[in-house]
Amino acid sequence: MIEELADGLGVVLRRDAVAVGYDDNALARLVRAGRIVRIRQGAYALTELWSRASAEDRHRMLSAAVLRQYDDNIVLSHVSALIEQGGPTWGLNLDDVHVTHLRGGGRRTAKIVHHEGGCRVGDVTRDGRGFWITAPGRTVLDTASSVPVEVGVCIADDFLHRGLTSLADLQFRYDNRADWPGDLHVRRVLQLCDGRSESVGESLSRQLFKRTNLPAPELQWEVFYPNGRLAGRTDFAWPRHRLLCEFDGRTKYLRYRRPGESIEEAVLREKRREDLLRELTGYLMIRLIWADLYVPEATAQRIRRLMAQAA
Repeated sequence: MIEELADGLGVVLRRDAVAVGYDDNALARLVRAGRIVRIRQGAYALTELWSRASAEDRHRMLSAAVLRQYDDNIVLSHVSALIEQGGPTWGLNLDDVHVTHLRGGGRRTAKIVHHEGGCRVGDVTRDGRGFWITAPGRTVLDTASSVPVEVGVCIADDFLHRGLTSLADLQFRYDNRADWPGDLHVRRVLQLCDGRSESVGESLSRQLFKRTNLPAPELQWEVFYPNGRLAGRTDFAWPRHRLLCEFDGRTKYLRYRRPGESIEEAVLREKRREDLLRELTGYLMIRLIWADLYVPEATAQRIRRLMAQAA
């Protein structure tokens, strides 16, 4: 059965199917029957798995097919490496697999973007399947060089926060790059990134504050009980202006939801935490949501009004 030829992600290569007796007509019949779906030239996926896969999972399936089809002279890189390393995909195009050639490259074929660029010792590593993949620090720089700065900052923040790389490592890699495209983007990303941000929403909020000339906030600001015990912390704080700020995203509630706790219960618990922090500090609190990020000037004006009110 065709299912027995699939790898762990549900990917089936044409060459493997042909090797056990299938021909192109048989594969076409399986596609029409809805058992497999063609994901690129010479590669299929089990329809049951493909149909319920997220965009990130579909990209991983496509990446697996490409890596198995090519020889050992390519490295999974850029967006594709980022997905394998658990990075944020906000603002990224997930349609094509990105590979860097250890020799040659630079062309574009169906569903694959081929890059060329020198890979030094430490730039690449083997993943759990035995394929080459760029090291996390290299992944950050590669991806940041080809996306808008605000997207690159979100990526760098995430990799720094999870301890996959360090600012010193990123700076060292950047200093040793020579005439690579997108270097101005990367330089700006390194100036703006901060691993204390815990989500894409926090990274974008921080960039909004800077673009609208708001004072730089304290990040992950801690609030204590009178006896010195930690009561909680906020995403942002302007102590001088007596204002606290949190970014509210669904990811936050999912990440910190306790076992057996519903989203509604998590929201109510968060509300009680907010009341406690305001009571202990006497500060005002503002909560930002995704919609606020798309109206930066209006959001900045709200924050300035609260700063003036709190003062």
